[in-house]
Amino acid sequence: MKVVGLFVIFVSLVCQGYCTGSTSCKNRCDEKYNAENTCHCNSRCTEYQNCCSDFTELCGGSVILDSEIKALSETLYALDSNKASASELIIDAQALVPNSQTSSQTDLSPRPLFRYLDEETLFSRPTYSSFLSVLDNYKRMTGQAENFSPEQLAEQEDFIRETMSNTELGRELFAFLLTKGVYATEEEFLQDLKMMWFGLYSRNNNMLDSSGFEHIFAGEIKQGKVSGFHNWIQFYLLEKTGELDYYSHSFNGSWTTFPDVLGMQFKWDGYYKQVGSAIIGCSPEFDFAVYSLCYITRPGKQCRLSMGGKDLIIQTYTWTNSFYGDGKKFIGSAFPASP
Repeated sequence: MKVVGLFVIFVSLVCQGYCTGSTSCKNRCDEKYNAENTCHCNSRCTEYQNCCSDFTELCGGSVILDSEIKALSETLYALDSNKASASELIIDAQALVPNSQTSSQTDLSPRPLFRYLDEETLFSRPTYSSFLSVLDNYKRMTGQAENFSPEQLAEQEDFIRETMSNTELGRELFAFLLTKGVYATEEEFLQDLKMMWFGLYSRNNNMLDSSGFEHIFAGEIKQGKVSGFHNWIQFYLLEKTGELDYYSHSFNGSWTTFPDVLGMQFKWDGYYKQVGSAIIGCSPEFDFAVYSLCYITRPGKQCRLSMGGKDLIIQTYTWTNSFYGDGKKFIGSAFPASP
């Protein structure tokens, strides 16, 4: 009986966190998925709503449900007071091609994508002007180190504060993340956004040549192709100067007002982009907020949002070759996924 008793105690100790019946995350944080487990303790348990009750306490995670992300995205959508109206922006989508033809590099749209933009109204707004100040600070070729002047570094901080601190939309995003325990203070939130988005890493030749902001909003050229480039304002500016030639689109969102979503084929100064999707007509703060929301809550995964009652999927990617802070990962990419 003594042997049996000792065995039971041994099994009990071993099972603290490892047996499939365990309802605790003790010794199980970041474990691989096991369908036999009663509850789970990896980064995807929040997505599937099957975390153990002590996941947040023991693993440092914050349980954020898909339904909460969708509800917040609807709130951000409603708060986007700086989005373009139908009288301020007119686009001409022209040719729609199937996914199988996006690599053909055939120009099927003789006219520009952007027919009209009220620059005087939109670009004079603080979030747009701060965005434009940052947008022109980059070398598009990977392998060329980025070197920022004190003025350009100040422009990065100004953009973050203008979009996240000085808009109701940005304050709503922070309030949500604060209540979820992701950040303790606004300064912590803003500093993390600065590092996550503007911290430099190397995509080519071991040079500090890239960042999440450059890749997603400004666009890059890597190995003879356009890389990243998921912002409608940058598209408009380059098309206006003749540096960008719109070819076609392979998917169009179901929205009849802005913001809308478009998956575009184009050439940028001779370099081709097979599918460059973007949220069209939104404000810089909305773009920045939804990508940040998705990367913070669903890093490296599909993030399910809602705009005006219609579903929107944002795909995010993490940069895993280098880190900032206490092992945090830079944002690698984020963009609207094809429906």
